[in-house]
Amino acid sequence: MIRWTDLPLCLRVAWRELCAIGHSYSVLLVLVGGVLVYGLLYNYMYAPNVVRDVPVAVVDHSCSSLSRQYVRWFDATPEAEVACELPDMDAARQLMTQGKVFGILYLPDDFETLFYEGLPSVYPFYAATDAFLNYESLEKANLLVMEAMDGEYRTRLLPLLSLQGLAAVATQSAVEVVGTALYNPTEGYGIYLIPSVLMIIIFQTLMMLVAMMAGSECREQRLRPYARMRGSRWHVALALVCGKSLTYGMLYAVFAFFLTGFLPLIFDIPHAASGISLVVLIVPYILGTSFLGLALSRWYADPEAPILLIAFFSIGLIFLSGVSFPLELMPWYWRAVHYVVPAAPALLAYVKLSAMGASLPDIIPELATLWLQAGVYFALAVAVYGSKVGMVRRAIHVPK
Repeated sequence: MIRWTDLPLCLRVAWRELCAIGHSYSVLLVLVGGVLVYGLLYNYMYAPNVVRDVPVAVVDHSCSSLSRQYVRWFDATPEAEVACELPDMDAARQLMTQGKVFGILYLPDDFETLFYEGLPSVYPFYAATDAFLNYESLEKANLLVMEAMDGEYRTRLLPLLSLQGLAAVATQSAVEVVGTALYNPTEGYGIYLIPSVLMIIIFQTLMMLVAMMAGSECREQRLRPYARMRGSRWHVALALVCGKSLTYGMLYAVFAFFLTGFLPLIFDIPHAASGISLVVLIVPYILGTSFLGLALSRWYADPEAPILLIAFFSIGLIFLSGVSFPLELMPWYWRAVHYVVPAAPALLAYVKLSAMGASLPDIIPELATLWLQAGVYFALAVAVYGSKVGMVRRAIHVPK
């Protein structure tokens, strides 16, 4: 019969860490709420991906053929829908306040007159910003109609324009620019955002887990039984780091499968990456994040204090990854941070795999960065825990 003391120390550490997680309601709340609810909520919010037929109220004081055509074209766009035409702005504002419309198109009296005189035809367009996707769709619809009307009437206006108007038209670019959204054919916000958020959830919740466990470990003095063990403090520190990382790795292997394997299938998120590619990426990502959290545990004296700090700094990781802003255009110090935080290269690699259809050779730079981070942070974590074990031994007067 195998006794408990016959098991390797790192396995005993892993089991005790798992038991401590299971008995901590706050940690379980972070895991369940942060991973399951957070992942489902984000995907549910952006499940439509592209918003269509956003209701808009029209106040047409021009009452001209040009204004009526503008309203028809605006209603014909897939992004917007003219819900009603009202006589004044007060009625339109009341509907917008009640949430029945999300935008107001106001065409003034001189809308057609200024247009045919070759002067800027200024009109206000109001859009509610409480729903970002609605605002983005209405802005796009309005821009499409302006470009279409400009292309339709530009040549007809030439005989009617003055010399000043002709000069203004001549300075306009005659080149038509047609954009194609690579890897995002619908130009949906969800397809752009969700893959990045899934990787941020892994980093954010894992760092919170390590911080909370290290803080409660310090408060409850759970290192004392390990400090009393015979052997070098570095041997004990190595077992502590390996055991804790084993527990975190087992938990987040399940969570990573849920976030990067299950949710993309349910919510139709791009998932071109193969299972092998995801495993090759996730393993150094989880290890590097676990070791980073353990290396920072020297400053975790409270289980709740680091949570807000980690949540605050996680917001900028999407920008540091190079997904929303080119890495080549960043200042050198932000590029340096990119190679320090495991979430940044992992996020970039995951987007390449899942959304852009890249293969493993295409993410070799990111994989090399993640494994280098894991090695460096592993050494730092062992050094930190060696120092902590030494401090506890001196406090309880354990002989060397």
